[in-house]
Amino acid sequence: MMNAIDTIAAIATPSGRGGVGIIRISGPYVRDMAVDILGSLPLPFKASHRLFKDANQETLDDGVAIFFPSPNSFTGEDVLELQGHGGQIVLDMVLKRCLELGSRIAKPGEFSERAFLNDKLDLTQAEAIADLIDSGSEQAARSALRSLQGEFSSSIDSLLIKMIEMRVYVEAALDFPEEEIDFLADKKVLERLQAIKDQLTEITYKAKQGSLLRSGLNLVIIGEPNAGKSSLLNALSGNDTAIVTDIAGTTRDVLHESINLDGMPLHLVDTAGLRDSDDPVEKIGIERAWKAVEKADIALLLLGDTHLSTKSDEIVKKLPQSLPLIVVQNKIDLNAKDAGKEKDIINISAKYNLGIDILKEELKQRMGYQNNNEGIFIARRRHLQALERTQEFVDNAEMQLTEFNAGELMAEELRLAQDELSQITGKFTSDDLLGEIFSSFCIGK
Repeated sequence: MMNAIDTIAAIATPSGRGGVGIIRISGPYVRDMAVDILGSLPLPFKASHRLFKDANQETLDDGVAIFFPSPNSFTGEDVLELQGHGGQIVLDMVLKRCLELGSRIAKPGEFSERAFLNDKLDLTQAEAIADLIDSGSEQAARSALRSLQGEFSSSIDSLLIKMIEMRVYVEAALDFPEEEIDFLADKKVLERLQAIKDQLTEITYKAKQGSLLRSGLNLVIIGEPNAGKSSLLNALSGNDTAIVTDIAGTTRDVLHESINLDGMPLHLVDTAGLRDSDDPVEKIGIERAWKAVEKADIALLLLGDTHLSTKSDEIVKKLPQSLPLIVVQNKIDLNAKDAGKEKDIINISAKYNLGIDILKEELKQRMGYQNNNEGIFIARRRHLQALERTQEFVDNAEMQLTEFNAGELMAEELRLAQDELSQITGKFTSDDLLGEIFSSFCIGK
């Protein structure tokens, strides 16, 4: 954990030239530093034109200062923002003056971490700040903003309240048996438990959609040499990323390209043709192709012939059973076939861009695309994992109730489920996890 007693300072705008550059300062020495740099403490929450001075009272820059007194600031501490010109040298000079007056350089995410520690934000809201900055589409930005405004947290808190009420009822019946409350025979318990499960399912669905908007899916394109994998990569991305020739085995390495399907990021991986080879360079490319398959969320098997060949069958058998597979027939221009979906195979011509829109629609459906993303909030992998574990504990609680009539074990499963949910918003979170989360933020945020 970082030392919240220190006063921290950082340049909060990207490096390089710009019209405006901002330095943010937070901590107990802000008021004294403001007097030293500006001559006096600005009025709270009012932008004022000031000269930024060095130790000899010479002007470093001419800009705007805004003072946010504790606790009514982003971090919950006294905060001063100095908005000057965006030249890197000028900003460095002002930052150096801040350090001379006793502050230190803020670590990545330290402003947001202090906001979390001072109860200005919960953990999902703090994470949403970084996600909003890193948004790759309008939908992702809107979803991150919903999380920042507390929609995700409110959903979790609402579910926690229902779970706590259930625990209170169950544990009261266990602690006071003289009251003769037979909660095991009470249908209301099952109804309450079902309501919890329904709400958990809805939150998990929205979180998965939000995770897709944030991170996207990894799609690996596999197949025999000369099936047209590189042509398909170029057709999907709209760029000439991969070299395309009629020579089998042109692609020797793994190529990456990212596209956006109606706001949903899709990370494409083009691989070397999968075959037996004595060429040492090609063998390395094939090994890397299989490693890419291991990391993929979905695989696209591209066929260059009019049917599944023996080699293609062998490729399918080597794929992980849990890996979703899309089979695509390429080169229909050579076989007088129509573009479109035929049974479980999509017919395309990557060379002439035939059927590519149909393939994109299939990819969107596989990603869980929805026309309306209202109510979707941004989510991270750790959120999904916590929700999955919560689901396991709730299912176990139901089993203990319905199959074993074990009230004590049911109560324990509900407690574990509550703890998992609480980790999402940060009510019970280890310092190691906090350090990992905030270290991924940009400096000055």
